[in-house]
Amino acid sequence: MQTEFSNADRAEVLTQALPYIKRYVGKTVVIKYGGNAMTNDALKEQVMGDIVLLHLIGVKIVLVHGGGPEISRLMEKLGKKPEFVDGLRVTDKETVDIVQMVLSGKINKTLVNMLESRGGRAIGISGMDGSLITAEAKDPRLGYVGRVTDVNIKPVFDLLEKGYIPVISTVGSDHGGNVYNINGDTAAAFIAGALGAERLIMMTDIDGILLDKNDPSSLIPELNVSEIEALTKSGVISGGMIPKVECCLEALSGGVKNVVILDGRVPHSILMELLTNEGAGTWIHGGEDKE
Repeated sequence: MQTEFSNADRAEVLTQALPYIKRYVGKTVVIKYGGNAMTNDALKEQVMGDIVLLHLIGVKIVLVHGGGPEISRLMEKLGKKPEFVDGLRVTDKETVDIVQMVLSGKINKTLVNMLESRGGRAIGISGMDGSLITAEAKDPRLGYVGRVTDVNIKPVFDLLEKGYIPVISTVGSDHGGNVYNINGDTAAAFIAGALGAERLIMMTDIDGILLDKNDPSSLIPELNVSEIEALTKSGVISGGMIPKVECCLEALSGGVKNVVILDGRVPHSILMELLTNEGAGTWIHGGEDKE
């Protein structure tokens, strides 16, 4: 019986991907893997497989992850009700311990194990390791939620140089030893900027930026930074998308070439974005052409 996807088809796919592979070999791509995009185990395994594929063809991948849903679940098991102000988790001393346990413990090491089991070389670190992320209290109402004040990117450079995929949990600390919960998008933007990354990919649980938030077919595939203010004033960019786009702008101003917001629930969305002409999600840039 003839297979639906022949060996010739596979060879053709690889041939068509070659120009994109050449573009990214040796380049750094930071992937922010959002907690809301991590809830499906089968998709999580597929995402890790795609990351290993990129790693094996020579793309320098840095994986920055969140884990909000798992933090909330553990808080509820421990009898603590999650509270949010302006989309940020209120984090008292007990909660920051839970955040550290979940992010730097369970989630971080699970992702490392999944990457290693698929043939990648990965090392998990937190923003506290090597003073990667130095922070201070962002708002007294939020407790131990941090605002990034400095990034020491050397530990990440060292891991990339040795051929590892750094897997980074988004907790930071100050010089007094206090631990802070750092918004994952913010941490990814600062890390990508410090690396001068070729691309920052923000994986989340939405298609990208939509003209009509109730119509997935209204996806805006490309945005120049000059268009963002008008879209925000008109309400196209609203709610939780506002801080996400602000993080994209932070990354671009920090030296990242371009940023993509895409739906991490779509199978192989990372590969579609990097290794095809059409891409995936909303591509945000400062004016250059998309190759």
